[in-house]
Amino acid sequence: MTTTWAVITGAGRGIGAVLARHAAKEGYRVAAWDLDGEAVRAVAAEIGEACVPLAVDVTDESSVRAAMGELPAAPALVVNNAGIVRFGPLLELAAADWRAALDVNLTGTFLVARVAAERMIAESAGGAIVNISSINGLAAAPGAGAYTSSKAGVVMLTEHMALEWGAHGIRANAVAPGLIDAGMSDAIYADPEVRRLRSGRVPLGRLGTAQDVAETVLFLGSEKAAYITGQTLAVDGGITRGALNAMPRARSDAPAE
Repeated sequence: MTTTWAVITGAGRGIGAVLARHAAKEGYRVAAWDLDGEAVRAVAAEIGEACVPLAVDVTDESSVRAAMGELPAAPALVVNNAGIVRFGPLLELAAADWRAALDVNLTGTFLVARVAAERMIAESAGGAIVNISSINGLAAAPGAGAYTSSKAGVVMLTEHMALEWGAHGIRANAVAPGLIDAGMSDAIYADPEVRRLRSGRVPLGRLGTAQDVAETVLFLGSEKAAYITGQTLAVDGGITRGALNAMPRARSDAPAE
Protein backbone atom coordinates (compact mmCIF):
# COMPACT_ATOMS: atom_id res chain seq x y z
CA MET A 1 0.00 0.00 0.00
CA THR A 2 1.28 3.46 -0.93
CA THR A 3 1.73 5.80 2.02
CA THR A 4 -0.02 9.14 1.60
CA TRP A 5 1.80 11.95 3.38
CA ALA A 6 0.41 15.16 4.82
CA VAL A 7 2.67 17.98 5.98
CA ILE A 8 1.19 20.18 8.70
CA THR A 9 3.09 23.19 10.01
CA GLY A 10 2.54 24.71 13.43
CA ALA A 11 1.46 21.25 14.59
CA GLY A 12 2.77 21.55 18.13
CA ARG A 13 -0.39 22.98 19.69
CA GLY A 14 -3.83 24.46 19.12
CA ILE A 15 -5.42 24.13 15.70
CA GLY A 16 -2.27 22.58 14.24
CA ALA A 17 -2.28 19.72 16.74
CA VAL A 18 -5.95 19.04 16.01
CA LEU A 19 -5.20 19.11 12.28
CA ALA A 20 -2.49 16.50 12.79
CA ARG A 21 -4.86 14.24 14.73
CA HIS A 22 -7.60 14.55 12.12
CA ALA A 23 -5.21 13.90 9.23
CA ALA A 24 -3.94 10.75 10.92
CA LYS A 25 -7.51 9.55 11.47
CA GLU A 26 -8.18 10.11 7.76
CA GLY A 27 -5.34 7.73 6.90
CA TYR A 28 -2.49 10.14 6.21
CA ARG A 29 1.02 9.61 7.46
CA VAL A 30 1.56 12.99 9.09
CA ALA A 31 4.77 14.98 8.96
CA ALA A 32 4.13 17.29 11.91
CA TRP A 33 6.37 20.36 11.81
CA ASP A 34 6.79 23.01 14.44
CA LEU A 35 9.52 25.38 15.61
CA ASP A 36 8.98 23.92 19.10
CA GLY A 37 10.38 20.43 18.73
CA GLU A 38 9.38 19.34 22.22
CA ALA A 39 5.76 20.35 21.69
CA VAL A 40 5.41 18.59 18.37
CA ARG A 41 7.05 15.43 19.71
CA ALA A 42 4.43 15.36 22.46
CA VAL A 43 1.65 15.62 19.88
CA ALA A 44 3.23 12.82 17.82
CA ALA A 45 3.53 10.60 20.90
CA GLU A 46 -0.20 11.00 21.45
CA ILE A 47 -1.07 10.24 17.83
CA GLY A 48 1.24 7.26 17.47
CA GLU A 49 3.28 5.85 14.62
CA ALA A 50 1.19 7.62 11.96
CA CYS A 51 2.82 10.92 12.99
CA VAL A 52 6.46 11.86 12.45
CA PRO A 53 7.48 15.04 14.32
CA LEU A 54 10.23 17.41 13.26
CA ALA A 55 11.46 20.78 14.49
CA VAL A 56 11.26 23.10 11.47
CA ASP A 57 11.66 26.86 11.08
CA VAL A 58 9.28 27.80 8.26
CA THR A 59 11.03 31.15 7.79
CA ASP A 60 14.33 29.39 6.96
CA GLU A 61 14.39 27.91 3.47
CA SER A 62 17.23 25.53 4.29
CA SER A 63 15.27 24.18 7.27
CA VAL A 64 12.19 23.68 5.09
CA ARG A 65 14.16 21.95 2.33
CA ALA A 66 15.87 19.64 4.79
CA ALA A 67 12.53 18.70 6.34
CA MET A 68 10.92 18.06 2.96
CA GLY A 69 13.89 15.91 2.05
CA GLU A 70 13.07 13.63 4.98
CA LEU A 71 9.87 12.52 3.25
CA PRO A 72 10.14 9.40 1.08
CA ALA A 73 7.63 10.85 -1.40
CA ALA A 74 5.95 14.12 -2.24
CA PRO A 75 3.18 14.99 0.22
CA ALA A 76 -0.38 14.69 -1.06
CA LEU A 77 -1.50 17.43 1.32
CA VAL A 78 0.33 20.45 2.74
CA VAL A 79 -1.32 22.59 5.40
CA ASN A 80 0.37 25.91 6.12
CA ASN A 81 -0.89 26.53 9.64
CA ALA A 82 2.17 28.02 11.38
CA GLY A 83 1.45 31.59 12.44
CA ILE A 84 2.00 34.28 15.04
CA VAL A 85 0.21 37.44 16.13
CA ARG A 86 1.76 40.80 16.87
CA PHE A 87 -0.79 43.32 18.12
CA GLY A 88 -0.55 47.09 18.28
CA PRO A 89 -1.78 50.25 16.51
CA LEU A 90 0.17 51.00 13.35
CA LEU A 91 1.59 54.21 14.81
CA GLU A 92 3.06 52.26 17.70
CA LEU A 93 3.88 48.92 16.06
CA ALA A 94 7.58 48.05 16.19
CA ALA A 95 9.17 47.33 12.83
CA ALA A 96 10.51 44.08 14.27
CA ASP A 97 6.98 42.94 15.12
CA TRP A 98 5.77 43.85 11.63
CA ARG A 99 8.60 41.85 10.05
CA ALA A 100 8.04 38.87 12.34
CA ALA A 101 4.35 38.61 11.43
CA LEU A 102 5.05 38.86 7.72
CA ASP A 103 7.99 36.48 7.94
CA VAL A 104 6.13 33.65 9.67
CA ASN A 105 2.61 34.07 8.35
CA LEU A 106 3.30 35.00 4.74
CA THR A 107 6.90 34.17 3.84
CA GLY A 108 6.73 30.91 5.79
CA THR A 109 3.63 29.91 3.85
CA PHE A 110 5.36 30.78 0.58
CA LEU A 111 8.51 28.81 1.36
CA VAL A 112 6.78 25.63 2.53
CA ALA A 113 4.31 25.67 -0.37
CA ARG A 114 6.99 26.32 -2.98
CA VAL A 115 9.32 23.59 -1.74
CA ALA A 116 6.38 21.17 -1.59
CA ALA A 117 5.22 22.15 -5.08
CA GLU A 118 8.70 21.57 -6.47
CA ARG A 119 8.62 18.04 -5.06
CA MET A 120 5.09 17.40 -6.33
CA ILE A 121 6.04 18.58 -9.82
CA ALA A 122 9.31 16.64 -9.90
CA GLU A 123 7.45 13.43 -9.04
CA SER A 124 4.41 14.22 -11.25
CA ALA A 125 2.36 13.64 -8.14
CA GLY A 126 0.00 16.60 -7.93
CA GLY A 127 -1.44 17.41 -4.55
CA ALA A 128 -3.37 19.86 -2.43
CA ILE A 129 -2.13 22.88 -0.52
CA VAL A 130 -4.33 24.49 2.12
CA ASN A 131 -3.14 27.77 3.59
CA ILE A 132 -4.57 29.03 6.87
CA SER A 133 -5.53 32.70 6.56
CA SER A 134 -8.07 34.38 8.86
CA ILE A 135 -11.22 36.46 8.70
CA ASN A 136 -8.76 39.21 9.66
CA GLY A 137 -7.28 38.64 6.23
CA LEU A 138 -10.67 39.49 4.75
CA ALA A 139 -11.41 42.57 6.83
CA ALA A 140 -9.32 44.92 8.94
CA ALA A 141 -9.37 44.71 12.73
CA PRO A 142 -8.23 47.46 15.15
CA GLY A 143 -4.75 46.95 16.54
CA ALA A 144 -3.95 43.99 14.31
CA GLY A 145 -2.41 45.66 11.27
CA ALA A 146 0.58 43.35 10.98
CA TYR A 147 -1.54 40.22 11.38
CA THR A 148 -4.31 41.32 9.03
CA SER A 149 -1.82 42.39 6.37
CA SER A 150 0.01 39.07 6.53
CA LYS A 151 -3.19 37.05 6.37
CA ALA A 152 -4.55 39.12 3.48
CA GLY A 153 -1.30 38.34 1.72
CA VAL A 154 -1.94 34.63 2.26
CA VAL A 155 -5.27 34.96 0.43
CA MET A 156 -3.69 36.51 -2.65
CA LEU A 157 -0.68 34.19 -2.51
CA THR A 158 -3.07 31.23 -2.54
CA GLU A 159 -4.70 32.55 -5.71
CA HIS A 160 -1.30 32.84 -7.38
CA MET A 161 -0.43 29.27 -6.40
CA ALA A 162 -3.68 28.03 -7.92
CA LEU A 163 -3.04 29.91 -11.16
CA GLU A 164 0.59 28.94 -11.58
CA TRP A 165 0.55 25.34 -10.35
CA GLY A 166 -2.84 24.10 -11.52
CA ALA A 167 -1.40 22.70 -14.74
CA HIS A 168 0.72 20.38 -12.61
CA GLY A 169 -2.31 18.96 -10.82
CA ILE A 170 -1.76 21.05 -7.70
CA ARG A 171 -4.78 22.63 -6.04
CA ALA A 172 -4.34 25.55 -3.64
CA ASN A 173 -7.03 26.91 -1.35
CA ALA A 174 -7.17 28.92 1.86
CA VAL A 175 -9.25 28.60 5.00
CA ALA A 176 -10.11 31.75 6.96
CA PRO A 177 -11.05 30.81 10.53
CA GLY A 178 -13.30 33.19 12.45
CA LEU A 179 -13.75 33.38 16.22
CA ILE A 180 -12.17 30.06 17.10
CA ASP A 181 -11.94 28.87 20.69
CA ALA A 182 -8.49 27.33 20.33
CA GLY A 183 -4.82 28.02 19.86
CA MET A 184 -3.75 31.66 19.92
CA SER A 185 -7.23 32.70 21.15
CA ASP A 186 -7.14 30.62 24.35
CA ALA A 187 -6.20 33.62 26.49
CA ILE A 188 -8.96 35.76 24.99
CA TYR A 189 -11.73 33.27 25.72
CA ALA A 190 -10.56 32.55 29.24
CA ASP A 191 -12.74 35.56 30.16
CA PRO A 192 -16.38 34.33 30.37
CA GLU A 193 -17.75 37.77 29.52
CA VAL A 194 -15.66 37.97 26.37
CA ARG A 195 -16.89 34.51 25.38
CA ARG A 196 -20.50 35.59 25.89
CA LEU A 197 -20.17 38.83 23.97
CA ARG A 198 -18.29 37.34 21.06
CA SER A 199 -20.53 34.29 20.78
CA GLY A 200 -23.53 36.62 20.65
CA ARG A 201 -22.16 38.36 17.57
CA VAL A 202 -21.88 35.12 15.59
CA PRO A 203 -25.02 34.34 13.53
CA LEU A 204 -24.75 30.64 14.42
CA GLY A 205 -24.61 31.62 18.07
CA ARG A 206 -21.36 29.97 19.11
CA LEU A 207 -17.61 30.18 18.86
CA GLY A 208 -15.89 27.93 16.37
CA THR A 209 -13.70 24.99 17.32
CA ALA A 210 -10.42 23.64 16.04
CA GLN A 211 -12.42 20.64 14.82
CA ASP A 212 -14.53 22.95 12.62
CA VAL A 213 -11.35 24.19 10.98
CA ALA A 214 -9.80 20.73 10.66
CA GLU A 215 -12.86 19.22 8.99
CA THR A 216 -12.83 22.01 6.39
CA VAL A 217 -9.12 21.63 5.72
CA LEU A 218 -9.40 17.87 5.26
CA PHE A 219 -12.34 18.37 2.91
CA LEU A 220 -10.33 20.78 0.74
CA GLY A 221 -7.48 18.30 0.67
CA SER A 222 -9.70 15.42 -0.41
CA GLU A 223 -10.99 14.21 -3.75
CA LYS A 224 -14.39 15.59 -2.78
CA ALA A 225 -12.87 19.02 -3.53
CA ALA A 226 -11.12 17.89 -6.71
CA TYR A 227 -12.51 20.82 -8.75
CA ILE A 228 -11.95 23.52 -6.15
CA THR A 229 -8.86 25.69 -6.31
CA GLY A 230 -7.91 29.31 -5.73
CA GLN A 231 -10.67 29.82 -3.16
CA THR A 232 -10.76 31.16 0.38
CA LEU A 233 -13.39 29.55 2.57
CA ALA A 234 -14.38 31.38 5.75
CA VAL A 235 -15.06 29.04 8.66
CA ASP A 236 -16.68 31.68 10.82
CA GLY A 237 -20.28 30.86 11.68
CA GLY A 238 -21.36 33.69 9.39
CA ILE A 239 -19.72 36.54 11.30
CA THR A 240 -18.08 38.13 8.26
CA ARG A 241 -21.54 38.42 6.73
CA GLY A 242 -23.23 39.48 9.94
CA ALA A 243 -21.78 42.94 10.64
CA LEU A 244 -25.14 44.61 10.04
CA ASN A 245 -26.60 42.59 12.93
CA ALA A 246 -24.86 44.96 15.33
CA MET A 247 -26.28 48.09 13.72
CA PRO A 248 -29.61 49.62 14.81
CA ARG A 249 -32.24 49.98 12.12
CA ALA A 250 -35.85 51.05 11.84
CA ARG A 251 -38.62 48.46 12.12
CA SER A 252 -39.73 47.22 8.74
CA ASP A 253 -43.34 48.27 9.52
CA ALA A 254 -42.38 51.79 10.60
CA PRO A 255 -43.94 54.54 8.45
CA ALA A 256 -41.62 56.13 5.92
CA GLU A 257 -40.65 59.72 6.54
